[in-house]
Amino acid sequence: MWQGFGLSTQVKKICRVVILMTQIVILDEMENEVVEKIKRLGSVVYLPANLKEALSSAEVLIVRSRTKVTSELLALAPNLRIVARAGVGLDNIDTKACEKRGIRVINTPGASANAVAELTIGHILSAMRFIAKAHHQMKNKIWDKKNLTGQELEGKTLGVIGYGRIGSLVGKKASALGMAVVAYNPPPRREDGIARFVELDELLRESDVITLHVPSTPETKKLINEKTIAKMKKGVFIINTARGDVIDEEALYNACKSGKIAAAALDVYEKEPYAGKLLELENVFFTPHLGAATKEAQARIGEELVNYLRALI
Repeated sequence: MWQGFGLSTQVKKICRVVILMTQIVILDEMENEVVEKIKRLGSVVYLPANLKEALSSAEVLIVRSRTKVTSELLALAPNLRIVARAGVGLDNIDTKACEKRGIRVINTPGASANAVAELTIGHILSAMRFIAKAHHQMKNKIWDKKNLTGQELEGKTLGVIGYGRIGSLVGKKASALGMAVVAYNPPPRREDGIARFVELDELLRESDVITLHVPSTPETKKLINEKTIAKMKKGVFIINTARGDVIDEEALYNACKSGKIAAAALDVYEKEPYAGKLLELENVFFTPHLGAATKEAQARIGEELVNYLRALI
């Protein structure tokens, strides 16, 4: 195929390598170290200015949580073989459309589990001891100690909805802090001698703190709603580091405003960036989707992702 072009043998080899290199497109921001490792696996286009042009030859597409891999986006990539999600969950990827096209879908489910679990425990402590509220008052030179009397974790019951990789780690850490742990999870269950498995209604009735660790599915959408909140104890604490749409935000707003829910702590939202009316409430605490945002988790995510891709490319 090279005859007539007057190319040297060395140039021909280089051209063959360039042509044979896997075309990889990364659509979301990633750590520089991870991007450099991915570059060793193929020809990488990172955060392309021209999406249509970049996807036209893409064989591997890498995203995090921001980009929605829809059927429309997939249609721009006729050569796509792999969609890789750097993180937990696949709810931002149209897996059915990928399956129809024969596109392999992978993610890194275990890499950020500990980071999310630790953030969850941090939110529980902060909500029950008013840490964030006290901080902001102090920054504004307000000394309001008498109105910041919190509650201890020891002796309280933690209800974990979704007892998988992350939920079970939260259970383990909460147990070490003296909490009793009840969990709701359909079989197969991660029996660990820490959680007592119960039905959802029983968990809602018994728990002093409820934390969510379920994927976004038709079954879990708005799982926490007006009816399920009505079954909870008055003064319960709600923590969500899973997916935003598992909570009905209107129902949460009303329950936090009325005092049915003592406080809520959220890391995820149905629409991100979040700018809704929950921000008006002093007993709702927020982080901007920081679950996996630790140096250690990002290193594990990158390593796991590169290892998966190396085996598949």
